[in-house]
Amino acid sequence: MTPLKKAIFVFGREHIAQAAGVSSPSLVSHWVRRGVPPKHCKAIEKATDGLVTAHDLRPDIFPTPDNLPTEVNQ
Repeated sequence: MTPLKKAIFVFGREHIAQAAGVSSPSLVSHWVRRGVPPKHCKAIEKATDGLVTAHDLRPDIFPTPDNLPTEVNQ
């Protein structure tokens, strides 16, 4: 199970969408296939109480477990 699927399973698409500030929960399903945009990773981490971290979602952008971003506009 991918980190995003885990977040959806535990918290629901609606909760993840609301936390990320997107109006459509179906957009979250799109992220399952395409990847979570970096600007939403920290919000999802916060919404899942750290169960799913920004590093889990995008290790290419957040390469360290403490989630120090490399190059992302937040």
